[in-house]
Amino acid sequence: MNEAPAAMAQRSEATLADVAQELRSADRFLLTTHEGPDGDALGSLLATHKLLQQLGKDSVMFLAAKEFPLPVEYRFLPLEEVFHEPPVDVVDRVLVFLDCGNIDRMPVDFLRRDDAKILNLDHHHDNTRFGTLNLVDTRASCTAEIVFRVARLLGADITPEIATALYVGLITDTGRFMYENTGPDAHRMAAELIEAGVDVHDIYRRLYERVPLEKLHLVARALQRIERVDDCKLAVTYIAAEDYGETGSDESLTEGIIDHVRALECAEVAAMIRDKTDGGPHARKVSLRSATGRVDVSAIAQRYGGGGHRRAAGFSTDLTYDELLKILCTEVKAQLGNS
Repeated sequence: MNEAPAAMAQRSEATLADVAQELRSADRFLLTTHEGPDGDALGSLLATHKLLQQLGKDSVMFLAAKEFPLPVEYRFLPLEEVFHEPPVDVVDRVLVFLDCGNIDRMPVDFLRRDDAKILNLDHHHDNTRFGTLNLVDTRASCTAEIVFRVARLLGADITPEIATALYVGLITDTGRFMYENTGPDAHRMAAELIEAGVDVHDIYRRLYERVPLEKLHLVARALQRIERVDDCKLAVTYIAAEDYGETGSDESLTEGIIDHVRALECAEVAAMIRDKTDGGPHARKVSLRSATGRVDVSAIAQRYGGGGHRRAAGFSTDLTYDELLKILCTEVKAQLGNS
């Protein structure tokens, strides 16, 4: 973990009021999230951007060009204004990280200035508190829930556009309200967002029912390769680099495939190992899901340079499939033995 020295020296825990005051007092912001952004990351990013614009602030969103195209599920979100390069006045902007457990999950050098002021808004329990102000609420169902609370404290108008972005974060990070992080506040937030103009059926269709044929072919390959390792209660599948070309798909269509593996009976942990094609430093990505919560998959991911939630995490690596299978089995056994 490579924290900026200034952030290490000045970091502090923040309240909703502290964050609201910073958003009121500063004029220019740059918003970002973690690489490989999911629904909560993108929804929180867009909602915060629209909130700041409503307050009359100069706000820009940043995601590296390699993050595009986004997973097909999220392409309906109006993210055309996202910057792929730093604005010329980036040194004068407050940096706002959303849904990002540590600064290494957005590995971009210009975000690591020693003198940067960083707001860190997140709900991951393994967040490293890398900001100068850290609002990390592990009880929140998603980062979008934290953004929603900040917006209400600021007296913002929750427009249909803001509500839709927040609802995408809420519904995806709670697994359509099925995961254990779904508490009463999540349902109350959903009700308020629906009252603000969210079209529930339309969002559900866009997220879950507009699947390209190429993705179904990719899913079929992943399902055919599922391997269950009963002695460590692990279910795992693999997507090879050639699968993308042979099915007419790409990496952006892998979103959600892990959930098919997680549904396998008797598996405590599901893993999807997939080859990456972006030419980056790591050859493959590992996605992990804990089916019952007995295994903290974020602890496994952290050990190999990644992170996430207790029940959903991931990391990138150069290890081979066989090496990863042995490692994952050992890690899962260790935790189940301790429990």
